[in-house]
Amino acid sequence: MSTKNNFSTITSLLSKKAKDILLLKGTEIIKQIGEDAIKGVIFDVLCGKNIRDSTEILTRRRLATLNAGMLAMFVKGVSNSDKFIKSFPTIASDALKKRQKKEDKMILQWMLGLTEKAYQNILREKPEALDEYREKFVKTCEEVIKNCEDEYGCLDGKIELNSKIKAELNWQFLIYFMNTIGAQTLAIRGAEKSMYGKLFEKLIIGTLLTILGFKFTSPDKAKKLNRIFWLASKGEKRESDATLLFEAGKGVRFDIGFIGPGNPEISLDKVSRFEREMEFGRSKWYMATFIIVDRIGKGSSIFHLAKKIKGTIIQMSMGYWPQLVAIKLNEALGFKHELIKMPRENLADYLREKIMEIQIDKFLSIDN
Repeated sequence: MSTKNNFSTITSLLSKKAKDILLLKGTEIIKQIGEDAIKGVIFDVLCGKNIRDSTEILTRRRLATLNAGMLAMFVKGVSNSDKFIKSFPTIASDALKKRQKKEDKMILQWMLGLTEKAYQNILREKPEALDEYREKFVKTCEEVIKNCEDEYGCLDGKIELNSKIKAELNWQFLIYFMNTIGAQTLAIRGAEKSMYGKLFEKLIIGTLLTILGFKFTSPDKAKKLNRIFWLASKGEKRESDATLLFEAGKGVRFDIGFIGPGNPEISLDKVSRFEREMEFGRSKWYMATFIIVDRIGKGSSIFHLAKKIKGTIIQMSMGYWPQLVAIKLNEALGFKHELIKMPRENLADYLREKIMEIQIDKFLSIDN
């Protein structure tokens, strides 16, 4: 296998399906994962479950698909050339010295055991450092391969795809493959923590406010300025995650974040800059502040600090927190809804039924 400008020979071996899920976002995630699975996560969070637990199955599904795609890529590569494993570190490092598509860059980095973060920190984004890194990487892999042979003996076998594409299975194949999927797993998990947080913040607050009877719109399309809400959109000056207008002169700004007990004050610091009044249309609006966080640790000063800015703190770890939002809206605005006095044992069935009626991808359309 030639090493001259031949990176495409590597990246083209990864299936289109695997490549398509590398850079998933917004409505694409819903299409790939399925609306029912996404609504299942929304339901779990509205019932007080941890977002990380609920999205773990989605992450595992994506990782399993990419792991399988990477294995098929290795088998195809070895089937095409018995020098594939030996040559791809040089091909990958040479290719990374040049500008690449994001998905190609990710694949090439993984094959050298790197994530984007590691590329920035270890190589300090200097292309000239790649050769030295590649030599150390290959030397380390060769040492591990020899140690495995000494410790466990010879590994010998074959992997076949469709009885046509065949590759020799040995320690060299496995060590380089495991380095690749190890880097891939770190990269995907790191990216998904942020991606799912941003995604579900919109989906959850949008779903909840819809269940409570508010109509989703955008500020430039709002006609009736009562019982409506909009979500923060990409590119605008972000003031809040959601803005709700209840009736003439009264509304609420929402800030939602899956922030744990260690640092909920970050969210409070962010919303403490919210103005108590907002100019919209031809009116001045009194705006209450609702801060929704995952949970608050013992000894946190957030409640005391929230009192200073007259903000309302709500913890998603409470299994009835959607009802609590309705109750607090009633206290702040005079809002009325059947959820307020509903027996808690009926909440889950009620939320599940309402979620199934909502078209959730509309909450992401503002970013597309």
